[in-house]
Amino acid sequence: MARTNAEWWPEMLDLDSLDDNAADIGPYGEDFDYAEAFEELDFEAVKEDIREVMTDSQEWWPADYGHYGPFFIRMAWHSAGTYRTSDGRAGASGGLQRLPPESSWPDNVNLDKARRLLQPVKRTYGRRLSWADLIVLAGNVALESMGFETFGFAGGREDEFKSNDAVTWGPETEWEQTSPDRFVGAEVGDLKNPLANTVMGLIYVNPEGPYGEPDVEGSAANIREEFDRMAMDDEETVGLIAGGHTFGKVHGADDPDENLGAAPEAAPMADQGLGWHNDLGEEGGVITSGIEGPWTDAPTRWDTGYVDNLLEHEWEPHKGPGGAWQWRAVDGADLADAPGAQDAAESERPMMLTTDVALKRDPDYRDILEQFREHPAQFQDAFARAWFKLIHRDMGPPDRFLGPEVPEETLLWQDPILDVDHDLIDEAAAAELKSELLESELTIAQLVKTAWAAASTYRESDKRGGANGGRLRLEPQRSWEVNEPEALSSVLDTLEDIRAGFNDSRSDGTRVSLSDLIVLGGNAAVERAAAKAGHDVTVPFEPGRTDAGPEQTDVESFQVLEPTTDGFRNYIGNGDREDDLYDSLEERMVDRAHLLNLTVSEMTALVGGMRALGATYGDGDRGVFTDRHGELTNDFFVNLIDMDYEWDPVDDDREVFEIRDRETGAVEWEATRFDLVFGSNARLRTYAEIYAATDGEAHLVEDFVDAWHTVMTNDRFDL
Repeated sequence: MARTNAEWWPEMLDLDSLDDNAADIGPYGEDFDYAEAFEELDFEAVKEDIREVMTDSQEWWPADYGHYGPFFIRMAWHSAGTYRTSDGRAGASGGLQRLPPESSWPDNVNLDKARRLLQPVKRTYGRRLSWADLIVLAGNVALESMGFETFGFAGGREDEFKSNDAVTWGPETEWEQTSPDRFVGAEVGDLKNPLANTVMGLIYVNPEGPYGEPDVEGSAANIREEFDRMAMDDEETVGLIAGGHTFGKVHGADDPDENLGAAPEAAPMADQGLGWHNDLGEEGGVITSGIEGPWTDAPTRWDTGYVDNLLEHEWEPHKGPGGAWQWRAVDGADLADAPGAQDAAESERPMMLTTDVALKRDPDYRDILEQFREHPAQFQDAFARAWFKLIHRDMGPPDRFLGPEVPEETLLWQDPILDVDHDLIDEAAAAELKSELLESELTIAQLVKTAWAAASTYRESDKRGGANGGRLRLEPQRSWEVNEPEALSSVLDTLEDIRAGFNDSRSDGTRVSLSDLIVLGGNAAVERAAAKAGHDVTVPFEPGRTDAGPEQTDVESFQVLEPTTDGFRNYIGNGDREDDLYDSLEERMVDRAHLLNLTVSEMTALVGGMRALGATYGDGDRGVFTDRHGELTNDFFVNLIDMDYEWDPVDDDREVFEIRDRETGAVEWEATRFDLVFGSNARLRTYAEIYAATDGEAHLVEDFVDAWHTVMTNDRFDL
């Protein structure tokens, strides 16, 4: 097989993720509106079709207990459970479970069959029902079909048709490895960013325990770390595990290493995308994890059986028939057996996983289990809310939710945005405000940096962050180091005075929010800087943002949005980046650009333009390769590729460089890797050369305005 560029030069900066932002590669075309298509569904008919599939056992893949419900819950859980708060990536949106690597993860053994069972439903509804929505909805319907009352369901997840290569899954080179490089310091409970799962290819933690050993203390530490990185507190964690393990069983009729075929992506063509062939001959049985048994005596009924069994019995570890560590009841004489999964005349003794016993042994988790046992309604509510959060966490604000089962209650983790309750400013009022902003003591750089600080928190991955809500003025964002808190406070005070003065002067009901004013100020500064360079441009502006209050803002939840570096503002942080898996500053910049939904050209234009505007951290001169500060010129690119200069690192970190005149040796500027990568990387240099050309400045200004507008409106789902 021919080697790729990345294989020849593994240190080369990978820009492919930004190409995913450049064009829609799906089959439906740019005019297709999934939201409109979804709203055309007869939602109850869809659910009825799923219910029919759920109790119609197929010979080619028989249903445990005559009911695919537990199987579909596992499928939905494993689809949504990849979500992590660190970068908002993975999760149920996109239906990524049907694409590699998730389609062939060891933890997803046999979920290919679950999706094939639903294929008739998908075929019936076509483009009106995405796989992403169907997978999650099947889990909800499964819970309801077994007596559980769910909190609700929202559609709106569009399918992806290409793997999300921007997701960093870990440093390992083999599945189910657990490298020490995955952790900071301790080898349990302290994952490096952006990871959430503790084992390569497992959704959460190893069910046998850390490193495959029945270590309940280490297992509890890993559970707490993992679920925290999935935005779940202790009660939500226990609710999810206890609720999920109320249903179904695990499968380990034999050793998966000896009797489980290749994963779907490695299976022969004739298998048509199905993998993990189970070949146990006349013995029968199914292999998934290698652990065998149900948790309760009623695996298709919602009850407190799991909690009761876990708390009322003592459990001891042993190797099950699949060769994996699992736990059996020491005093199991009065432990009610479950019926056989395929033959109700047979029986099977309930078991527990190391992760289950860890909940019982951990004092805080056990207190919650005791509460659930004493108050079943609390257990029901906790699981319902945690399950809803699990399957919707990556969908963004509730305005994007679709369908008749969207809950009326707005939850704090949804980052609520208030409705507009006033008349919006028109073009004349916007022009008036821009004039006042530009005539104030605020500089172009201050206005640009403030707008950028507000808007650039946005993540396309989970639709969080952005300027809407005006949370830049609230904790924790106003105190982030990258936002220069002292300077930001002064800017916000001036903006608030302008906003209050404008609103007090209007008698017609027109008002401007601070979040709108922040963006308008950035736009005005860009227009003024372009004009100073001889370019007449208008940055589009759409009012309609509102200002959230502290009561709509979860400080701890928003803390994960804090940038540790920002290539656009040339902020390299404190230099201590041992707690993440990114190798270089430029990788972090590309990662941020991907989350901002930018293309390669948009990232390039924004960096070069913001340097010309002087919109750098601390108003420093690093990367500002111009004497015409505050003018939207192409000087950054002109001087970057000028062969009259040479570049030398200032220390062993090779993150900061001096740019010297080749002839005199005089230091002209300082730069970071964020700057120099646009000259060193072959692909980025092609863009730098275009923008540096004598006819390139107008092109740069046009591209900068377009990219700037993209960032300012990423979170405007109402547009």
